[in-house]
Amino acid sequence: MYNDLIDKKDAVILHELSSNSRIPIVKIANTLSISDVAVKRRLVKLEESGIIKKYTFIANNKKLGYNIVALIGINTYPDKLLDAIKVIKERDNVTFIALTSGDHNLIVEMWAENSEKLSKDVEELRSVPGVSGVYPSMLLDVIKEREPIPERFFRDVLEKGP
Repeated sequence: MYNDLIDKKDAVILHELSSNSRIPIVKIANTLSISDVAVKRRLVKLEESGIIKKYTFIANNKKLGYNIVALIGINTYPDKLLDAIKVIKERDNVTFIALTSGDHNLIVEMWAENSEKLSKDVEELRSVPGVSGVYPSMLLDVIKEREPIPERFFRDVLEKGP
């Protein structure tokens, strides 16, 4: 299953960008045997439709001095969820927040320089008005980097007929 807004050429463009968001348009055009203008038009279409939300990179947290990344489950009182989100998203070491339907109301990714700073940050999260529980898990190692699009998507689109 895939979005009917895109075709195989769009899928190839997305695949190339998912490997390297700085790939030159000319290189993508050569891969597809179409003009760079045609690739640019397709990119604009993908951006305007919201399929491409932004172009980004993956930083190495340890090389930036943040030796710990934690995924933190946070539970809130139902009537205080939005208030807690408002406070948590303002923290300058929070890189991701998601509303979830699992064991926790929120999943938060937080970077810390060391375990002492992470402990302090977790305690501060516990004191956010409306928070009823904080459940940190430190990432020990990343086995597979987060990919912008699952490989299954590309397989499904590229195997589909013309």
